[in-house]
Amino acid sequence: MKERDFQTLFGKHNPLLGFFELKFCKGKSLPFSALADHQEGALLAVSSDMGLYHKITDQPVFTDSNVRFTHKKPFDCFKMAWTPAYVVVMFWIPRKKKIAYYIRIEEWIKMRKEATRKSLTEEMALEYSEAFYDFRIKREG
Repeated sequence: MKERDFQTLFGKHNPLLGFFELKFCKGKSLPFSALADHQEGALLAVSSDMGLYHKITDQPVFTDSNVRFTHKKPFDCFKMAWTPAYVVVMFWIPRKKKIAYYIRIEEWIKMRKEATRKSLTEEMALEYSEAFYDFRIKREG
């Protein structure tokens, strides 16, 4: 499994509304530095009264294409504020575990500051997460 596979699973099964930065961990811990400064800033902005503005770029139908045809986008841009924002970390072990922990950006920052280490463990994720999702469980509907 790779991060792109996590992205696909997340898109199909995510039960929460909000903004999400996905992180994929194949080991025992994820470095706090995996969340880039600009990602942290954007998640904080969208979850506060400051808000976040984003223009959706025009994407060509074919990669590296100079053709004017583009994929249809739902709209041009958006600005959101006071919306939940999460760092979602999936801890993965082949054929055994696919669990994603939803950590609010404010809790992520608090955890990083209080931690005695430079990386997030699954135990820390469980303690600070607002929710978790086990992708191995078959759900109806």
